[in-house]
Order: sequence, then structure tokens, then C-alpha cells
Amino acid sequence: MTTRAPRGRPRSFDREAALAQATTLFWEKGYEATSIADLTEVMGIRAPSLYAAFGDKRALFDEVVASYQQTFGAFSSRALEEEPTTRAGIARLLREAAREYSLPGRPHGCLIVSAAVNCGSQGVRLALREIRNAAIAELERRIAAAVECGEEPAESDPAALARFTGAVIQGMSQQARDGADRTELEGVAEAAMRAWPPRR
Repeated sequence: MTTRAPRGRPRSFDREAALAQATTLFWEKGYEATSIADLTEVMGIRAPSLYAAFGDKRALFDEVVASYQQTFGAFSSRALEEEPTTRAGIARLLREAAREYSLPGRPHGCLIVSAAVNCGSQGVRLALREIRNAAIAELERRIAAAVECGEEPAESDPAALARFTGAVIQGMSQQARDGADRTELEGVAEAAMRAWPPRR
């Protein structure tokens, strides 16, 4: 019995490496300003190979976003899961955002926050907005649970604290892109936690 050879020519590039290059480019330039020509140049492939491997620009961007959430952006979920209290988890999330958003050698800030700035694609804007709003909703859920069990003061407003935390994170992302360094962003994180209601 013979084994039928796969049809078509095998890919002549490293798909994961190409995806990493696309991630960096979208992170740096945003969705709108990144062209197919830009992508093929940085990924080291021709347009037909890009379309065959990833689909169109939007499909590639969606894969970039999913990869980013599982790699560069995964610090946020780890902080919330690994710390013993919700307050400690959010404090760690903000401290780690200060570091992650300002690391040298890669674009600053958060791709989920910045990639749709000045973007003409409503689909991209809505998709990233949904991710950001889901993150705020998860913070609200955790804070509400902490209030319910007595971990946080009864007068705490989970919705306001979650929205405040989201605003701080998004602001830190933009300030990192504007040149704020880790120390400056850590100061923002510390100030944000001082705004929480004191524990009794």
C-alpha cells in the first residue's frame, strides 16, 4: 500500500516566526497603518503565501490578537489567578503592566489598547472593544465576589473600581507609547491602588 503524497508545495517558511513578526508590526503600527506589503516584507514571504497560510489581513490580525493574549498579554490573568486576594491580584496586574508595557526591544504599550487607534475598520474596533470590555467585566465580577465574602469593604463599588482599573491600564499603555518608563508607570500603579477603599 502506498502513501499518497500531500498535494501542493510545502510551505517554505516558519509559520510561527512569521506570526511573531506580524504581531510586532501590528503592535507597533496598528491595524489601519499596516499594509499587506508591510506584512510580506517583515514576514519574509510573498503575498500568495500569506493568503494561503493566514487568509486575508483581518484573519491574520485576529490570529495575532489571539496569540498576543496567550503570550504577551497573559500576565494579567496570571496575576488575578495566582494572588490570594482580588486586591493583591489587581495590584500585581498593574505592577506587571508597568513592566510589560515598557520593556525594551519590543513595541511599548498594549496591542489590544492601541491597535485600533485611528482605525477605519468597524469590525476591528468592535472586536478589540469587546476584549477590553470583557476584561473590565471580569474585574467587576472578581471585586463583587470579594465584597460579598467580606474580603473587601461593603461600601466598595465593584463597577466603579473595575472601570477605574481599566482606565488606569489603558492610560498606562498610552503613556508607555509616549515614552513613560517602568519607574514612572509603577508610580501610577501604586497611586491607583491608594484610591481603593481602605480595609477595616
